Amino acid sequence: MNWTLMWDSLPRLLAALPLTLELVTLALAFGGVLAFATALLRLSGNRVAVALTSAYTFIFRGTPLLVQIFLIYYGLSQIDLIHDSVLWPVLSQPMWCAILALALNTGAYTSEILRGAIETVPQGQVEAARACGMSRVRLFRRIVLPVAIRQMLPAYGNEVILMVKASSLASTITMMEITGVARRMIAQTFAVFEIFIVAGILYLLINFVATRLIRHAEWRMTPYLRARA
Repeated sequence: MNWTLMWDSLPRLLAALPLTLELVTLALAFGGVLAFATALLRLSGNRVAVALTSAYTFIFRGTPLLVQIFLIYYGLSQIDLIHDSVLWPVLSQPMWCAILALALNTGAYTSEILRGAIETVPQGQVEAARACGMSRVRLFRRIVLPVAIRQMLPAYGNEVILMVKASSLASTITMMEITGVARRMIAQTFAVFEIFIVAGILYLLINFVATRLIRHAEWRMTPYLRARA
């Protein structure tokens, strides 16, 4: 194993770290907003809304993320309505195509996590809030949503980890994030083993920080369990 090559490759891979973090952060942010709206529509009882959101989650959970990235990056340019619209300067960029694909994918998974968490909120708390005269909006904001977020955090932590790893697929559409830079360096040095080890360590560090943040959020949102722990 060439330790010198691994050490020399570290600065170039670290330089790609901000782009990886930007991809993951924006995808999770947009995907979170989409997941929140989708979960509410799934629970609204409106047949049209339920059908549309069910189709969305089924499609994006049932197809590979790599296929979704290719369809968005290569497929949108074939649609004249999009190619001639004001959105094309944005959607023609690989950065935003990758963010769009990642956001749509994580939005589908997160919406199901949130929907399940909302449905498991104890009905006793809901009935108690109604007995106190809370409106539906206030009940959802002060009772249902905080409890649901607290319950969904462990599963959402897994989704964050999956998004960090899935960001490596952006390299297939010319994005120079960690995996993209690693692939370019491998093409120059043919040191597949050494360079991918360094890239894998960087992904491990990102996920380590992400899991610590999720665990801290769980700790902050469950004060009644701190003494027991």
